[in-house]
Amino acid sequence: MQSVWKILSLLLLLLILYGMSCMDLNKSNHSQISGISQPSTPEEKHYQYYCAGCHGVNLNEFVNKDWMFANNPEEIAQIIKQGEDEMGMPAFGKALSDKEINRLTDYILSKSKQLAEAPESDASDQSNQIYDEPEFWVETMVTGLEIPWGLEFLPNGDMLIAERNGTLSRYTSDGKLIQISGLPPVRDRGQGGLMDLQLHPDYSENGWLYISYSYFDDENSGNSNTAIIRARLDSDQLTHIETLYRGKPALSTSHHFGSRIEFDTAGYMYFAIGDRGRRDEFPQSINNSNGKIHRLFDDGRIPPDNPFVGRKGAEESIYSYGHRNPQGLALHPVTKEMWSHEHGPRGGDEINIIQKGENYGWPVISYGINYNGTVFTDDTAKPGMLQPVLYYDPSIAPCGMAFVNSDRYEGWKNNLLIGSLSFQYLERVVIENNEVVHQEKLLDGIGRVRNVRVGPDGYIYVAVEEPGRILRLVPVEE
Repeated sequence: MQSVWKILSLLLLLLILYGMSCMDLNKSNHSQISGISQPSTPEEKHYQYYCAGCHGVNLNEFVNKDWMFANNPEEIAQIIKQGEDEMGMPAFGKALSDKEINRLTDYILSKSKQLAEAPESDASDQSNQIYDEPEFWVETMVTGLEIPWGLEFLPNGDMLIAERNGTLSRYTSDGKLIQISGLPPVRDRGQGGLMDLQLHPDYSENGWLYISYSYFDDENSGNSNTAIIRARLDSDQLTHIETLYRGKPALSTSHHFGSRIEFDTAGYMYFAIGDRGRRDEFPQSINNSNGKIHRLFDDGRIPPDNPFVGRKGAEESIYSYGHRNPQGLALHPVTKEMWSHEHGPRGGDEINIIQKGENYGWPVISYGINYNGTVFTDDTAKPGMLQPVLYYDPSIAPCGMAFVNSDRYEGWKNNLLIGSLSFQYLERVVIENNEVVHQEKLLDGIGRVRNVRVGPDGYIYVAVEEPGRILRLVPVEE
Protein backbone atom coordinates (compact mmCIF):
# COMPACT_ATOMS: atom_id res chain seq x y z
CA MET A 1 0.00 0.00 0.00
CA GLN A 2 2.87 2.38 0.83
CA SER A 3 4.39 1.78 -2.60
CA VAL A 4 1.05 2.68 -4.25
CA TRP A 5 0.89 5.94 -2.31
CA LYS A 6 4.48 6.69 -3.28
CA ILE A 7 3.62 6.17 -6.95
CA LEU A 8 0.51 8.37 -6.67
CA SER A 9 2.48 11.07 -4.87
CA LEU A 10 5.15 10.96 -7.57
CA LEU A 11 2.51 11.23 -10.30
CA LEU A 12 0.93 14.20 -8.51
CA LEU A 13 4.32 15.90 -8.25
CA LEU A 14 5.00 15.32 -11.94
CA LEU A 15 1.60 16.79 -12.84
CA ILE A 16 2.32 19.89 -10.75
CA LEU A 17 5.76 20.32 -12.31
CA TYR A 18 4.29 19.85 -15.78
CA GLY A 19 1.64 22.48 -15.09
CA MET A 20 4.29 24.90 -13.86
CA SER A 21 6.37 24.29 -16.98
CA CYS A 22 3.33 24.97 -19.17
CA MET A 23 2.73 28.22 -17.33
CA ASP A 24 6.35 29.23 -17.91
CA LEU A 25 6.07 28.27 -21.55
CA ASN A 26 3.00 30.44 -21.96
CA LYS A 27 4.76 33.33 -20.25
CA SER A 28 7.77 33.01 -22.54
CA ASN A 29 5.88 34.37 -25.53
CA HIS A 30 3.56 36.74 -23.68
CA SER A 31 4.41 40.32 -22.83
CA GLN A 32 2.48 42.41 -20.31
CA ILE A 33 2.94 46.14 -19.77
CA SER A 34 3.84 47.19 -16.25
CA GLY A 35 3.50 50.59 -14.68
CA ILE A 36 0.11 51.53 -16.17
CA SER A 37 -1.67 54.04 -13.93
CA GLN A 38 -5.07 52.97 -12.67
CA PRO A 39 -8.10 54.99 -13.83
CA SER A 40 -9.76 57.04 -11.10
CA THR A 41 -13.28 57.40 -12.54
CA PRO A 42 -15.67 55.08 -14.43
CA GLU A 43 -15.35 57.28 -17.54
CA GLU A 44 -11.54 57.10 -17.47
CA LYS A 45 -11.77 53.36 -16.89
CA HIS A 46 -14.01 52.96 -19.91
CA TYR A 47 -11.67 55.07 -22.00
CA GLN A 48 -8.59 53.08 -21.03
CA TYR A 49 -10.41 49.76 -21.44
CA TYR A 50 -12.16 50.41 -24.76
CA CYS A 51 -10.48 53.39 -26.46
CA ALA A 52 -6.82 53.73 -25.47
CA GLY A 53 -5.58 50.93 -27.71
CA CYS A 54 -6.37 52.97 -30.84
CA HIS A 55 -6.54 56.54 -29.59
CA GLY A 56 -3.66 56.53 -27.10
CA VAL A 57 -3.56 56.31 -23.32
CA ASN A 58 -3.28 60.09 -23.10
CA LEU A 59 -6.07 60.84 -25.62
CA ASN A 60 -3.39 61.56 -28.22
CA GLU A 61 -5.68 61.15 -31.20
CA PHE A 62 -8.12 63.76 -29.88
CA VAL A 63 -5.77 66.55 -28.82
CA ASN A 64 -5.54 69.41 -31.33
CA LYS A 65 -7.23 67.33 -34.05
CA ASP A 66 -10.45 67.74 -35.96
CA TRP A 67 -13.16 65.15 -35.50
CA MET A 68 -13.38 63.04 -38.63
CA PHE A 69 -17.10 62.29 -38.61
CA ALA A 70 -18.72 64.14 -35.72
CA ASN A 71 -19.28 67.83 -35.00
CA ASN A 72 -20.98 67.94 -31.59
CA PRO A 73 -21.33 65.82 -28.42
CA GLU A 74 -24.54 64.18 -29.65
CA GLU A 75 -22.91 63.02 -32.89
CA ILE A 76 -19.81 61.83 -31.02
CA ALA A 77 -21.94 59.77 -28.64
CA GLN A 78 -23.81 58.31 -31.62
CA ILE A 79 -20.55 57.27 -33.29
CA ILE A 80 -19.36 55.61 -30.06
CA LYS A 81 -22.64 53.73 -29.88
CA GLN A 82 -23.02 52.70 -33.53
CA GLY A 83 -19.42 52.71 -34.77
CA GLU A 84 -18.08 53.68 -38.20
CA ASP A 85 -17.00 50.69 -40.30
CA GLU A 86 -15.25 52.69 -43.01
CA MET A 87 -12.82 54.12 -40.46
CA GLY A 88 -12.46 50.95 -38.40
CA MET A 89 -14.39 52.37 -35.44
CA PRO A 90 -16.28 49.54 -33.67
CA ALA A 91 -19.72 49.94 -32.09
CA PHE A 92 -19.88 50.04 -28.28
CA GLY A 93 -23.65 50.17 -27.90
CA LYS A 94 -23.79 46.64 -26.50
CA ALA A 95 -20.86 47.16 -24.14
CA LEU A 96 -21.92 50.51 -22.69
CA SER A 97 -25.27 52.03 -21.74
CA ASP A 98 -26.40 55.37 -23.18
CA LYS A 99 -25.60 57.02 -19.87
CA GLU A 100 -22.08 55.56 -19.85
CA ILE A 101 -21.54 56.63 -23.47
CA ASN A 102 -22.62 60.19 -22.69
CA ARG A 103 -20.27 60.35 -19.72
CA LEU A 104 -17.44 58.91 -21.83
CA THR A 105 -18.12 61.56 -24.49
CA ASP A 106 -17.96 64.33 -21.89
CA TYR A 107 -14.71 62.90 -20.52
CA ILE A 108 -13.07 62.75 -23.97
CA LEU A 109 -14.10 66.30 -24.85
CA SER A 110 -13.13 67.87 -21.55
CA LYS A 111 -9.88 65.96 -21.11
CA SER A 112 -8.66 66.53 -24.68
CA LYS A 113 -9.46 70.25 -24.38
CA GLN A 114 -7.58 70.40 -21.09
CA LEU A 115 -4.54 68.70 -22.63
CA ALA A 116 -4.67 70.90 -25.73
CA GLU A 117 -4.68 74.09 -23.63
CA ALA A 118 -1.95 72.90 -21.27
CA PRO A 119 1.67 74.09 -21.61
CA GLU A 120 4.04 72.09 -23.79
CA SER A 121 3.78 68.45 -22.75
CA ASP A 122 6.46 66.51 -20.95
CA ALA A 123 6.81 64.27 -24.01
CA SER A 124 8.58 66.95 -26.05
CA ASP A 125 10.60 68.04 -23.00
CA GLN A 126 12.17 64.60 -22.76
CA SER A 127 14.30 65.40 -25.80
CA ASN A 128 17.90 66.19 -24.86
CA GLN A 129 17.65 64.36 -21.54
CA ILE A 130 20.15 61.73 -20.43
CA TYR A 131 19.05 58.12 -19.94
CA ASP A 132 20.85 55.25 -18.24
CA GLU A 133 22.10 51.75 -19.08
CA PRO A 134 23.95 52.52 -21.25
CA GLU A 135 24.01 56.26 -20.81
CA PHE A 136 22.66 58.08 -23.84
CA TRP A 137 21.03 61.40 -24.47
CA VAL A 138 18.21 62.18 -26.87
CA GLU A 139 19.04 64.75 -29.50
CA THR A 140 16.21 66.46 -31.38
CA MET A 141 17.18 66.40 -35.06
CA VAL A 142 14.06 67.60 -36.91
CA THR A 143 10.93 69.40 -35.67
CA GLY A 144 7.78 70.85 -37.22
CA LEU A 145 6.58 67.59 -38.80
CA GLU A 146 3.01 66.28 -39.02
CA ILE A 147 3.11 62.47 -38.63
CA PRO A 148 6.56 61.24 -39.72
CA TRP A 149 6.23 57.68 -41.00
CA GLY A 150 9.05 56.63 -43.33
CA LEU A 151 12.74 57.28 -42.63
CA GLU A 152 15.68 56.57 -44.93
CA PHE A 153 19.26 57.78 -45.27
CA LEU A 154 21.06 58.83 -48.44
CA PRO A 155 24.75 58.00 -48.96
CA ASN A 156 25.71 61.66 -48.41
CA GLY A 157 24.15 61.60 -44.92
CA ASP A 158 20.90 63.40 -45.81
CA MET A 159 17.73 61.97 -44.25
CA LEU A 160 14.55 61.32 -46.23
CA ILE A 161 11.31 61.75 -44.27
CA ALA A 162 7.85 60.64 -45.41
CA GLU A 163 4.89 62.20 -43.58
CA ARG A 164 1.45 60.65 -43.62
CA ASN A 165 -0.11 63.75 -45.19
CA GLY A 166 1.82 63.11 -48.43
CA THR A 167 4.89 65.27 -47.77
CA LEU A 168 8.28 63.85 -48.75
CA SER A 169 11.28 65.83 -47.51
CA ARG A 170 15.05 65.73 -47.42
CA TYR A 171 16.79 66.87 -44.24
CA THR A 172 20.28 68.04 -45.12
CA SER A 173 23.45 67.89 -43.07
CA ASP A 174 23.31 71.68 -42.60
CA GLY A 175 19.85 71.50 -41.01
CA LYS A 176 17.58 72.38 -43.94
CA LEU A 177 14.26 70.60 -44.56
CA ILE A 178 13.61 70.60 -48.31
CA GLN A 179 10.37 69.28 -49.79
CA ILE A 180 10.63 66.80 -52.68
CA SER A 181 8.14 67.03 -55.52
CA GLY A 182 6.87 64.47 -58.01
CA LEU A 183 4.90 62.07 -55.81
CA PRO A 184 1.73 60.58 -57.29
CA PRO A 185 -1.56 61.56 -55.57
CA VAL A 186 -1.69 60.15 -52.02
CA ARG A 187 -4.97 59.29 -50.30
CA ASP A 188 -4.38 60.81 -46.87
CA ARG A 189 -7.35 59.59 -44.87
CA GLY A 190 -7.66 57.50 -41.71
CA GLN A 191 -4.60 55.28 -41.43
CA GLY A 192 -3.65 55.76 -45.07
CA GLY A 193 -1.19 58.22 -46.57
CA LEU A 194 2.47 58.35 -47.49
CA MET A 195 4.08 55.53 -45.56
CA ASP A 196 7.43 53.76 -45.87
CA LEU A 197 10.73 54.50 -47.62
CA GLN A 198 13.51 52.06 -48.51
CA LEU A 199 16.66 52.42 -50.62
CA HIS A 200 17.67 49.64 -52.97
CA PRO A 201 20.61 47.67 -51.48
CA ASP A 202 22.67 48.84 -54.50
CA TYR A 203 21.36 52.41 -54.39
CA SER A 204 24.80 53.90 -55.01
CA GLU A 205 24.82 52.12 -58.38
CA ASN A 206 21.17 52.27 -59.54
CA GLY A 207 19.62 55.14 -57.52
CA TRP A 208 16.28 53.40 -56.85
CA LEU A 209 14.15 54.62 -53.95
CA TYR A 210 11.11 52.48 -52.97
CA ILE A 211 7.98 54.09 -51.54
CA SER A 212 4.71 52.72 -50.13
CA TYR A 213 1.56 54.83 -50.03
CA SER A 214 -2.23 54.57 -50.24
CA TYR A 215 -3.27 55.22 -53.82
CA PHE A 216 -6.47 56.58 -55.33
CA ASP A 217 -8.24 53.92 -57.36
CA ASP A 218 -8.38 54.99 -61.02
CA GLU A 219 -11.95 53.78 -61.42
CA ASN A 220 -13.35 55.08 -58.17
CA SER A 221 -11.42 57.75 -56.27
CA GLY A 222 -13.25 56.84 -53.08
CA ASN A 223 -11.48 53.47 -52.92
CA SER A 224 -7.86 52.77 -52.10
CA ASN A 225 -5.22 50.25 -51.11
CA THR A 226 -1.45 50.12 -50.64
CA ALA A 227 0.82 50.70 -53.62
CA ILE A 228 4.57 50.26 -54.07
CA ILE A 229 6.50 52.49 -56.46
CA ARG A 230 10.16 53.06 -57.15
CA ALA A 231 11.72 56.29 -58.39
CA ARG A 232 14.99 58.11 -58.71
CA LEU A 233 15.80 61.29 -56.85
CA ASP A 234 17.03 64.11 -59.07
CA SER A 235 17.94 66.98 -56.78
CA ASP A 236 14.58 67.68 -55.09
CA GLN A 237 12.28 65.89 -57.50
CA LEU A 238 11.26 62.27 -58.07
CA THR A 239 11.84 61.03 -61.61
CA HIS A 240 11.55 57.73 -63.53
CA ILE A 241 8.61 56.68 -61.37
CA GLU A 242 7.55 53.04 -61.84
CA THR A 243 4.51 51.44 -60.23
CA LEU A 244 5.59 47.99 -59.04
CA TYR A 245 2.48 46.84 -57.21
CA ARG A 246 -1.06 47.91 -56.38
CA GLY A 247 -2.94 46.10 -53.66
CA LYS A 248 -6.31 44.68 -54.66
CA PRO A 249 -9.13 44.99 -54.28
CA ALA A 250 -9.24 48.72 -53.64
CA LEU A 251 -11.68 49.48 -50.82
CA SER A 252 -13.50 52.39 -49.23
CA THR A 253 -12.22 51.47 -45.75
CA SER A 254 -9.52 53.75 -44.32
CA HIS A 255 -7.53 51.49 -42.04
CA HIS A 256 -5.09 48.56 -41.96
CA PHE A 257 -2.91 49.50 -44.93
CA GLY A 258 0.18 47.74 -43.54
CA SER A 259 2.96 49.54 -45.41
CA ARG A 260 6.49 48.43 -44.49
CA ILE A 261 9.18 47.56 -47.07
CA GLU A 262 12.39 45.54 -46.56
CA PHE A 263 15.00 43.82 -48.74
CA ASP A 264 16.72 40.54 -47.96
CA THR A 265 20.32 39.63 -48.75
CA ALA A 266 19.29 38.02 -52.05
CA GLY A 267 17.79 41.29 -53.29
CA TYR A 268 14.12 40.32 -52.97
CA MET A 269 11.75 43.07 -51.86
CA TYR A 270 9.23 42.26 -49.11
CA PHE A 271 6.30 44.48 -48.22
CA ALA A 272 3.20 44.26 -46.01
CA ILE A 273 -0.47 45.02 -46.59
CA GLY A 274 -3.02 44.83 -43.77
CA ASP A 275 -6.41 43.14 -43.92
CA ARG A 276 -8.07 46.53 -44.69
CA GLY A 277 -10.57 45.95 -41.89
CA ARG A 278 -12.14 42.92 -43.59
CA ARG A 279 -10.84 40.19 -41.30
CA ASP A 280 -13.42 37.55 -42.26
CA GLU A 281 -13.01 38.12 -45.99
CA PHE A 282 -9.35 38.52 -46.92
CA PRO A 283 -6.52 37.26 -44.63
CA GLN A 284 -7.24 33.53 -45.00
CA SER A 285 -7.80 33.68 -48.77
CA ILE A 286 -4.91 33.88 -51.25
CA ASN A 287 -6.97 35.47 -54.05
CA ASN A 288 -6.34 39.02 -52.81
CA SER A 289 -3.54 41.26 -51.50
CA ASN A 290 -4.85 41.99 -48.02
CA GLY A 291 -3.54 40.57 -44.74
CA LYS A 292 -0.36 39.39 -46.44
CA ILE A 293 3.41 39.73 -46.63
CA HIS A 294 4.42 39.93 -50.31
CA ARG A 295 7.73 39.23 -52.09
CA LEU A 296 8.84 40.59 -55.47
CA PHE A 297 12.01 41.04 -57.48
CA ASP A 298 13.33 44.58 -57.19
CA ASP A 299 11.70 45.50 -60.51
CA GLY A 300 8.25 44.21 -59.53
CA ARG A 301 8.40 40.82 -61.23
CA ILE A 302 7.03 37.74 -59.45
CA PRO A 303 9.76 35.34 -58.24
CA PRO A 304 9.03 31.92 -59.77
CA ASP A 305 9.60 30.19 -56.42
CA ASN A 306 6.98 32.23 -54.56
CA PRO A 307 4.74 29.74 -52.72
CA PHE A 308 1.54 30.31 -54.68
CA VAL A 309 2.88 30.77 -58.19
CA GLY A 310 0.75 28.80 -60.62
CA ARG A 311 -2.10 28.34 -58.14
CA LYS A 312 -5.41 29.10 -59.83
CA GLY A 313 -6.85 32.41 -58.70
CA ALA A 314 -3.93 33.14 -56.36
CA GLU A 315 -2.22 36.50 -55.94
CA GLU A 316 1.24 35.24 -56.85
CA SER A 317 3.14 37.95 -54.97
CA ILE A 318 2.02 36.46 -51.62
CA TYR A 319 4.81 35.09 -49.44
CA SER A 320 2.84 34.55 -46.19
CA TYR A 321 -0.77 35.14 -45.16
CA GLY A 322 -3.13 35.29 -42.18
CA HIS A 323 -1.87 38.69 -40.99
CA ARG A 324 -3.90 41.55 -39.48
CA ASN A 325 -1.97 44.80 -39.89
CA PRO A 326 1.83 44.47 -40.13
CA GLN A 327 3.61 47.68 -39.14
CA GLY A 328 7.18 46.42 -38.92
CA LEU A 329 9.58 44.49 -41.17
CA ALA A 330 13.26 43.97 -40.42
CA LEU A 331 15.97 41.55 -41.53
CA HIS A 332 17.88 39.88 -38.70
CA PRO A 333 21.55 40.87 -39.14
CA VAL A 334 22.86 37.40 -38.18
CA THR A 335 20.27 34.79 -39.19
CA LYS A 336 19.07 36.83 -42.22
CA GLU A 337 15.49 35.87 -41.38
CA MET A 338 12.69 38.34 -42.02
CA TRP A 339 10.98 39.49 -38.82
CA SER A 340 7.67 41.29 -38.61
CA HIS A 341 5.24 42.65 -36.07
CA GLU A 342 1.57 43.41 -36.49
CA HIS A 343 -1.28 45.10 -34.67
CA GLY A 344 -3.65 42.67 -33.05
CA PRO A 345 -7.19 43.55 -31.93
CA ARG A 346 -7.50 44.43 -28.22
CA GLY A 347 -4.61 42.33 -27.02
CA GLY A 348 -2.75 40.03 -29.37
CA ASP A 349 -0.16 42.24 -31.08
CA GLU A 350 2.42 39.82 -32.48
CA ILE A 351 6.09 39.48 -33.33
CA ASN A 352 6.64 36.86 -36.04
CA ILE A 353 9.41 35.34 -38.12
CA ILE A 354 8.12 35.31 -41.69
CA GLN A 355 8.36 31.95 -43.43
CA LYS A 356 7.55 31.03 -47.01
CA GLY A 357 3.92 30.03 -47.61
CA GLU A 358 3.00 29.93 -43.92
CA ASN A 359 -0.35 30.86 -42.39
CA TYR A 360 -0.16 33.11 -39.31
CA GLY A 361 -3.73 32.46 -38.33
CA TRP A 362 -5.62 35.76 -38.33
CA PRO A 363 -8.52 35.78 -37.54
CA VAL A 364 -8.99 32.04 -36.93
CA ILE A 365 -6.56 32.12 -34.01
CA SER A 366 -5.66 35.11 -31.88
CA TYR A 367 -4.67 36.09 -28.34
CA GLY A 368 -6.92 39.16 -28.55
CA ILE A 369 -10.59 40.08 -28.40
CA ASN A 370 -12.77 42.69 -30.09
CA TYR A 371 -12.32 46.32 -29.03
CA ASN A 372 -15.78 46.31 -27.47
CA GLY A 373 -14.86 43.38 -25.23
CA THR A 374 -16.63 40.62 -27.16
CA VAL A 375 -14.89 37.41 -28.24
CA PHE A 376 -14.50 36.53 -31.92
CA THR A 377 -12.50 33.29 -31.49
CA ASP A 378 -11.81 30.90 -28.65
CA ASP A 379 -8.72 29.47 -30.38
CA THR A 380 -5.16 30.62 -29.82
CA ALA A 381 -3.60 27.73 -31.74
CA LYS A 382 -4.52 25.36 -34.55
CA PRO A 383 -2.60 22.88 -36.71
CA GLY A 384 -1.09 24.52 -39.77
CA MET A 385 -1.07 28.01 -38.23
CA LEU A 386 2.15 29.46 -36.83
CA GLN A 387 2.50 30.81 -33.31
CA PRO A 388 4.06 34.23 -32.71
CA VAL A 389 7.49 34.59 -31.18
CA LEU A 390 5.85 37.02 -28.75
CA TYR A 391 2.40 38.52 -28.25
CA TYR A 392 1.38 41.58 -26.25
CA ASP A 393 -1.52 41.90 -23.83
CA PRO A 394 -2.48 44.68 -23.49
CA SER A 395 -1.73 45.82 -27.01
CA ILE A 396 1.08 48.35 -27.40
CA ALA A 397 0.21 49.15 -31.07
CA PRO A 398 3.72 48.38 -32.35
CA CYS A 399 5.02 50.61 -35.12
CA GLY A 400 8.47 50.64 -36.69
CA MET A 401 11.05 47.91 -36.25
CA ALA A 402 14.84 47.73 -36.51
CA PHE A 403 17.72 45.54 -35.38
CA VAL A 404 20.70 47.27 -33.79
CA ASN A 405 23.58 46.48 -36.14
CA SER A 406 26.17 48.90 -34.75
CA ASP A 407 28.56 48.87 -31.79
CA ARG A 408 27.70 52.35 -30.53
CA TYR A 409 25.44 51.06 -27.75
CA GLU A 410 27.14 48.70 -25.34
CA GLY A 411 25.29 45.38 -25.02
CA TRP A 412 22.67 46.24 -27.65
CA LYS A 413 24.18 44.56 -30.73
CA ASN A 414 21.52 42.53 -32.61
CA ASN A 415 18.78 43.62 -30.20
CA LEU A 416 15.37 44.41 -31.70
CA LEU A 417 13.84 47.88 -31.35
CA ILE A 418 10.07 48.40 -31.59
CA GLY A 419 8.04 51.59 -31.21
CA SER A 420 4.76 51.79 -29.30
CA LEU A 421 1.97 54.07 -30.45
CA SER A 422 -0.44 53.41 -27.58
CA PHE A 423 2.00 53.55 -24.65
CA GLN A 424 4.47 55.99 -26.20
CA TYR A 425 7.83 54.37 -25.70
CA LEU A 426 10.60 52.56 -27.54
CA GLU A 427 11.09 48.93 -26.59
CA ARG A 428 14.39 47.04 -26.65
CA VAL A 429 13.96 43.30 -27.14
CA VAL A 430 16.80 40.85 -26.47
CA ILE A 431 16.60 37.68 -28.58
CA GLU A 432 18.47 34.42 -28.16
CA ASN A 433 17.91 31.48 -30.50
CA ASN A 434 14.81 33.20 -31.91
CA GLU A 435 13.25 33.54 -28.47
CA VAL A 436 12.64 36.73 -26.49
CA VAL A 437 14.63 36.62 -23.26
CA HIS A 438 14.38 40.24 -22.11
CA GLN A 439 12.34 43.38 -22.79
CA GLU A 440 13.08 46.94 -21.70
CA LYS A 441 11.15 50.19 -22.08
CA LEU A 442 13.16 53.17 -23.35
CA LEU A 443 12.07 56.81 -23.70
CA ASP A 444 8.93 56.12 -21.69
CA GLY A 445 6.31 58.80 -22.44
CA ILE A 446 8.24 60.31 -25.35
CA GLY A 447 5.15 60.36 -27.59
CA ARG A 448 3.60 58.04 -30.17
CA VAL A 449 6.58 56.28 -31.74
CA ARG A 450 5.88 55.78 -35.45
CA ASN A 451 9.25 54.47 -36.65
CA VAL A 452 12.75 53.52 -35.57
CA ARG A 453 15.78 53.10 -37.80
CA VAL A 454 19.51 52.59 -37.36
CA GLY A 455 21.31 55.01 -39.65
CA PRO A 456 24.47 54.30 -41.65
CA ASP A 457 26.32 56.26 -38.96
CA GLY A 458 25.27 53.60 -36.43
CA TYR A 459 22.98 55.91 -34.43
CA ILE A 460 19.37 55.05 -33.57
CA TYR A 461 16.79 57.43 -35.04
CA VAL A 462 13.21 57.58 -33.75
CA ALA A 463 10.20 59.20 -35.47
CA VAL A 464 7.66 60.50 -32.96
CA GLU A 465 4.22 62.11 -33.25
CA GLU A 466 2.65 64.94 -31.29
CA PRO A 467 4.62 66.98 -31.95
CA GLY A 468 6.09 65.37 -35.06
CA ARG A 469 9.86 65.18 -34.80
CA ILE A 470 12.91 62.99 -35.43
CA LEU A 471 15.12 62.10 -32.47
CA ARG A 472 18.59 60.57 -32.30
CA LEU A 473 20.00 58.50 -29.44
CA VAL A 474 23.60 59.50 -28.74
CA PRO A 475 25.82 57.63 -26.21
CA VAL A 476 26.98 60.08 -23.54
CA GLU A 477 30.60 59.01 -23.95
CA GLU A 478 30.53 60.45 -27.45
